[in-house]
Amino acid sequence: MARLSLGQTAPTAPLLSIHNEPVSLVCAQDTFVHVQFRRFAGCPVCNYHLHQFAQAQDQLQELGVREVVFFHSSQEEMLKYQGQLPFDCVADPTLAHYKRWGVERDWRAIFHPKVAYAGFMGFLKTGRLYKRAENGIFGLPADFLLDNRGSIVSMNYGSHADDQWSLEQLSDIVLKMR
Repeated sequence: MARLSLGQTAPTAPLLSIHNEPVSLVCAQDTFVHVQFRRFAGCPVCNYHLHQFAQAQDQLQELGVREVVFFHSSQEEMLKYQGQLPFDCVADPTLAHYKRWGVERDWRAIFHPKVAYAGFMGFLKTGRLYKRAENGIFGLPADFLLDNRGSIVSMNYGSHADDQWSLEQLSDIVLKMR
């Protein structure tokens, strides 16, 4: 599975949200699409992270950023955890999109001090533990920022489960692009 490069056009394929709505990676002039690849639907690290993005939805809209989030879980499982999020979430239980985008897995994904903290915070926010880890716990996150032509203008392939852009990092990246 080959990683993508800056300037490359993002892979395209028909996408449906977990609410069965079409999802586009195309955006209007002067806006961006932040494509996030997360782990399994019940991942406390991922859900803590996305909770912060959901709370900042107004700030993201002011920045001209639209979120699209992939999980390597089924639609049914994602509806339990991501069904209330204010942005598009896409189920990818076969990992087809993960492969197209070069998003990897690594057994060391959970063995970083930041992962334990974010997992604990995720548990505190949601008050629940996951029961299923579809496709396992060793997935790695990835972030891609696409311009209005669908070109990758910034990206991060995570080295552990909590190695994704924070809201502040994404804001800084977008502001530098303007």
